[in-house]
Amino acid sequence: MTQSVQRTHQNTFPVFRGLVSQHRRIDRMVTTIQRYLFLALSALFISSAAFANNVTVSNVTMTAQDSSNDYVLVEFDVSWENSWRTSSTPNNWGAVWVFVKYKVGSGDWQHATLSATASRHTATSGSTITPSSDGKGVFIYRSANGLGGTFSLSDARLRWNYGSDSVADDAQVALNVVATEMVYVPTGTFSAGSGGTGTNEFTLTTINTGSATVAGGFPTGQTAPGSDSWPNGYTAFYCMKYAITQEQYVDFLKTLDRTQQNTRTGTDLASGITSVTRRYVMCNASSMASRNGIRCDATIPATGTITFYCDYNGNGIGGDFDNGQHIACNYLSWADGAAYADWAALRPMTELEFEKACRGTAAAVADEYAWGSTSITQATGITNSGAGNETASNSSANSVYEFHASVQGPMRVGCFATSNSTRETAGATYYGIMEMSGNLVKRCVTIENVDGRSFTGSHGDGVLDSTGEMPTPAVGQAQAHQGQAIAAVIGPIMQRRPVCLTAPMRPTRMTCGPALLSFGV
Repeated sequence: MTQSVQRTHQNTFPVFRGLVSQHRRIDRMVTTIQRYLFLALSALFISSAAFANNVTVSNVTMTAQDSSNDYVLVEFDVSWENSWRTSSTPNNWGAVWVFVKYKVGSGDWQHATLSATASRHTATSGSTITPSSDGKGVFIYRSANGLGGTFSLSDARLRWNYGSDSVADDAQVALNVVATEMVYVPTGTFSAGSGGTGTNEFTLTTINTGSATVAGGFPTGQTAPGSDSWPNGYTAFYCMKYAITQEQYVDFLKTLDRTQQNTRTGTDLASGITSVTRRYVMCNASSMASRNGIRCDATIPATGTITFYCDYNGNGIGGDFDNGQHIACNYLSWADGAAYADWAALRPMTELEFEKACRGTAAAVADEYAWGSTSITQATGITNSGAGNETASNSSANSVYEFHASVQGPMRVGCFATSNSTRETAGATYYGIMEMSGNLVKRCVTIENVDGRSFTGSHGDGVLDSTGEMPTPAVGQAQAHQGQAIAAVIGPIMQRRPVCLTAPMRPTRMTCGPALLSFGV
């Protein structure tokens, strides 16, 4: 067995598969470790460590290859801050959604098929591993009640059924283990609508059944969805704790080919182009706009993939502490968010799931925000701009909205939570999900039109089509609605926005980001 170590900067990312605690974000100089492992049949595997948000994945390796049954165990350490599990109200926990990308030789990145049987994975003491039924990823979370601090797990093992992916025993494989923070929203009754005067607000209705086509399964005055299993929020689901960050979107772009990268960015980067003036590729500008610092170099290869990085400080170097990696990613269309969801094997949330995730089982408060009151304080300035500890300069702030002159865009996800914050001062939902009112417009699947009501709730399969789009019906029928109604802020299957739960936002693409993504259970 031989081994070499190469150190590079690596950016990573977090979406939704269907306790407010201190959130302290620390930028890191990420170490990418490449290990050359000669396994049973002289297979050469290259694996890389990765992190997403304040989740850190390290010491990635592969062991116990079984060439007769075509599987290998992917071993790694994982840790994240402010983990919790509670059996009292709100009866939920924080988790990480872990999936694996691989590529054979110089080929394209693919999504690994993991075992759908929990017993075939090895959870570190104190943790539980629950795989998805489609083998696209696993949830890792505390096995007992606990709160706060850094939750660190060593030598977690996931069984990769590489034979199911048609990977040969002796293939040379590069691995990328990706983890993102999620929040479990348990099954239960909740209120849709606040009983207030918000624009397009639901008539206050108690949702008390998972059967979405019967009374109590959808809001009064609405047409019933096309399927009884339409995700109406009653049944348990996981939701991303934070919106997709700019670093996370960069990591997504890094795994795409040139054609796909061109589709998922705003600047024309088609094959044949070598000189780029509008280097800030999401806002299609020569300089950063609305605090989106994702860029490429001025000179790029005529063919092959492009290297993207966060460059909030404008020095042309990625990986700096103040490069805005953890700022929520704006300039994303509905199609961008749907593609990201498909790539991460997640899905968009419905607007009823949005209301459940915000309000929980608490009684509705007329015209409330996501933290359960009608009080809101706008961020009027930024301290430590672009850094991993970026926060509002006015300490009482709990939301970013309306493009304040001293803010001019979204801020770091989780920036309002401190060691002594309450749900309201942290800007958190009933279950501990962050920035559901403000920072960026939340895009959800609506119940108000035929397309929205025909949403299947199916999860992505980790694979985009050759142009970089989400293949229909990988994540319901959302593909048909891309690129429309941007001027109205909400995509066409999101025509209703629960305004009572959302801080006012200007209707322009610069304020748009996908809703936090989800996973139904």
